[in-house]
Amino acid sequence: EAARGKYVPRAVLVDLEPGTMDTIRSGRLGKLFRPDNIVFGQSGAGNNWAKGHYTEGAELVDSVLDVVRKEAENSDSLQGFQLTHSLGGGTGSGMGTLLISKIREEYPDRMMSTFSVVPSPKVSDTIVEPYNATLSVHQLVENSDMTFCIDNEALYDICFSTLKLKEPGYEELNSLVSKVMSGVTTSLRFPGQLNSDLRKTAVNLVPFPRLHFFMVGFAPLSDPKSTSFRNITVQDLTQQMFDSRNMMAASDPRHGRYLAVAAIFRGNVSTNDVEKQMLKVQDKNSAYFVEWIPNNVKTAVCDVAPEGLDMSATFIGNSTSIQELFSRV
Repeated sequence: EAARGKYVPRAVLVDLEPGTMDTIRSGRLGKLFRPDNIVFGQSGAGNNWAKGHYTEGAELVDSVLDVVRKEAENSDSLQGFQLTHSLGGGTGSGMGTLLISKIREEYPDRMMSTFSVVPSPKVSDTIVEPYNATLSVHQLVENSDMTFCIDNEALYDICFSTLKLKEPGYEELNSLVSKVMSGVTTSLRFPGQLNSDLRKTAVNLVPFPRLHFFMVGFAPLSDPKSTSFRNITVQDLTQQMFDSRNMMAASDPRHGRYLAVAAIFRGNVSTNDVEKQMLKVQDKNSAYFVEWIPNNVKTAVCDVAPEGLDMSATFIGNSTSIQELFSRV
């Protein structure tokens, strides 16, 4: 997607108030985005789902869809859409779900995956978060193909206890989310021995259409000071990947069972090692995998490692313990 050697993200940035967009445009990544792809309203949604879904958001949604249409027409082979939003505020939840349903109407046969930040009681901004989330989840159940659940509580826990950060800010939290987003779409963007795409991932992870809420994790995550002293193996990645402390949603997989799991390995890894380790995990923890879906662990291997790492693994789990997330709301 380069003109004169410059890459432009195929992304549309939307908000109902101009403040955040101004921050992005004046920040160091501001010149990266196409100016037409930044769409914003003036009044904000005031943490009100109905404002985002029915009034302020509904007024803005057509101009957003125009930009989406333009981007879709410019792509050679449209896989689907990825939406990043939070379910606690008004814009992400109200307007986010409105956008999903409109895009679903227009592109019924394309994949729709969402990265949804679920409210958590320990890290709460506003009192109405549970209402906004409840109204949104209904829409996600109906219109999304895959929803990767992330919550701030789990992200803060990873920053404090695993990465040993004193005062993590949004940049550190977003960096964790971006690692997972990058891992999930890796196979679309780079060559690999065992390739996968959004649709293949969904086919392997969703046993029933409505059960598409996933927990995600990433490895290696460790204190930056300690990593330089040892080499990481596929076994280390696999162990850390299945560890509940690595999950980016605050629900414990040991309290439920896995319906299906996908693991995406990146870097110079042997497919044989990967298969062996994944089988080992299944044998050792067979009680945590439902017996009525045999071979329910899918692996993909991509040859290109993420920047700064020799190898990494992204974990996507469809576990019954995700209900903890919803029961808390």
